[in-house]
Amino acid sequence: MERHPETGRLETESERVDRNLGELLVELRVALPGVQVLFAFLLVVPFNQRFASVSSFDKTVYFVTLLCTLAASLFLIAPSVHHRISFRLQDKEHIVLVANRLAIFGLGFLAVAMTGVILLVTDFLFGTGTTVATTTLVAAAFALLWYAIPVRRRQMGKRRDRAAS
Repeated sequence: MERHPETGRLETESERVDRNLGELLVELRVALPGVQVLFAFLLVVPFNQRFASVSSFDKTVYFVTLLCTLAASLFLIAPSVHHRISFRLQDKEHIVLVANRLAIFGLGFLAVAMTGVILLVTDFLFGTGTTVATTTLVAAAFALLWYAIPVRRRQMGKRRDRAAS
């Protein structure tokens, strides 16, 4: 068995695709419970007696956050549906490529939804200064930890690969 040209692992192309799909499914299993809990929380909020007294701004933030949570659920569950529908069609590499994109979009919507919940709760409990500071820090943390660091690492790897060629 030879090393795979992209990964350097001792694996065939089909083994690489199988491994990639397995890794992706494990990652989705980590994200989905959080999305489901957040969605359940948001579905209950408007039925709270105090919700009627929240500002128009808070109602808008709530609705946008609810829609982002719905979008996160949609994108993060879609890979499972694609896999089920394409089962046994020998198209796993395509499923992995599409599922990866769907997961990235889904996690983006999840980050926006979680930031929206922080905005909503903080605005309800505290003043504008605390709300702006907290929401900005949370959004920056998501942007940095979920996107900027891995994207930078990916770009550095591509530069390193081009320099080695």
